[in-house]
Amino acid sequence: MKKPIILAVDDDAQVLAAITRDLRQEFRAGYRILSVGSGPEALTTLTELRARAEPLALVLADQRMPEVEGVEVLTRARELFPEAKRVLLTAYADTTAAIKAINSAQLDYYLLKPWDPPEQLLYPTLHDLLASWQAEYRPAFAGLRLIGFQWSPLSHELKDFLSGYMVGYQWLDYEKDAEAKVLLEANGFKAEDLPVVICPDGKAVAKPDKLDLARHLGLLVDAQQELYDVVVIGAGPAGLAAAVYGASEGLKTLIIERQTPGGQAGSSSRIENYLGFPTGVSGAELAHRAWSQATRLGAEFMAPQEVVSLCIQDGYKVLTLSDKKEIKARAVVLTTGVSYRVLNAPGLDRLSGAGVYYGAARTEARSCSAQPVYIIGGGNSAGQAAMYLSTYASRVFIVIRGESLAASMSAYLIEQIAQTPNIEILPRTQVREACGQQALEAVVIQQEGHEPEKRPARALFIFIGAKPSTEWVCHLALCDPKGYLLTGRDLVSDPRYKASWKKDREPYLLETCVPGMFAAGDGRAGAMARVASAVGEGSMAIKFVHQYLDE
Repeated sequence: MKKPIILAVDDDAQVLAAITRDLRQEFRAGYRILSVGSGPEALTTLTELRARAEPLALVLADQRMPEVEGVEVLTRARELFPEAKRVLLTAYADTTAAIKAINSAQLDYYLLKPWDPPEQLLYPTLHDLLASWQAEYRPAFAGLRLIGFQWSPLSHELKDFLSGYMVGYQWLDYEKDAEAKVLLEANGFKAEDLPVVICPDGKAVAKPDKLDLARHLGLLVDAQQELYDVVVIGAGPAGLAAAVYGASEGLKTLIIERQTPGGQAGSSSRIENYLGFPTGVSGAELAHRAWSQATRLGAEFMAPQEVVSLCIQDGYKVLTLSDKKEIKARAVVLTTGVSYRVLNAPGLDRLSGAGVYYGAARTEARSCSAQPVYIIGGGNSAGQAAMYLSTYASRVFIVIRGESLAASMSAYLIEQIAQTPNIEILPRTQVREACGQQALEAVVIQQEGHEPEKRPARALFIFIGAKPSTEWVCHLALCDPKGYLLTGRDLVSDPRYKASWKKDREPYLLETCVPGMFAAGDGRAGAMARVASAVGEGSMAIKFVHQYLDE
């Protein structure tokens, strides 16, 4: 924890040196002593300290200074640090001004110069003031701060990004938190600049680019090798497993993720059917454990970065990133997974990120406290989200087109939902419209055979199936009609196989029609949409990478 600061201000160099000496002699063990030689410099220092969220305990300012008097300095200190103690240094001739300033600047004390000996005339008073300050002092949050509007899609995107990488941060709502306005002003920004990120080192950035933010936070965003044995594209369960096994078996391994680790599984509030976790594990925790394991074993992690194209040059795979940089690899494992399908209904696109969310959006759960929320979808992801949100929301409504959840959700989740009193299932129902100006206020739902009904809603979470994230590579690898990558025996049975496969051997089990390019996880045709199977496929892919490299 940072030591609190005592700030001394006086334009007389000899007096400033004396007060600084006396303060350090008595208080340097528990406080940092700063001294400045003019009123304008003091105002600048106060603003800088506020911008860096430094703890200021006490300000001592001389009254008679040119340009800016001591009372003005202390008045500004009160505005920026209302808890800090304020002491005016005066000569005998200034006592009347000091007494008047007790009300105008709400001084805590005024001291007459000289204060010799300090043991009698200075230290007792300051000890009392600092003891009073310490009794009320609560250390400020020392990590990254995010200031924004609750209903800003960009603020929501940044919250998800930071949470996905388990970066601790403090969220300050500009419309509700008084501290947000003070911090914004101290850093020279206005409301139209939001969202603003203030890093622990004091750097403040308005509407930050996620790539720049990742670089500043120390996440790896540049490749460290000229050539990799294997590049894994996508950091879902399959990709993380491939990275763990690739690195542990001595391969130069790079994993590239365009968003946050864990993929769709990473947004799950609790996975209860994954082997080895009898009480369940959150998707974020599982992803973070795997990410830490992969990097500890030597895998490089590049994020947030996106691969936009892939080509083959003399058997090597050349990947082009969104920033035009290129990465070369002997083998590639595609674990790009799937993305949620977009629901077409009036208002949904306009309110996306402002009350309408695709996926679990765990960062918004607390804002749903004591208010109704709606979930569209009947799969396990929807069920896990419903259970998590039920601890915050007043009511959770699960909207499904079918008669029941039995056809699409695991039995353990169905049982848990049935035992949760504030979760209600709305069968044979569809959402027709999302209503609200700046944020979601209500949804229009319609049950089969009934008229549309408008209901208040704090948030709408959509889980309506997924599509493979393979559009950028379908020109190179064969896909089924839905866009899923064909591998192994599925590839051999495809009528396009002979025209695309030119090696003497048959493709390995997880190999695409491009030798040395493998697919694992939900983006592969025939894959089972379960975390355990994705982890298994990612691990198996490295076995086939070894066989390919041995050729």
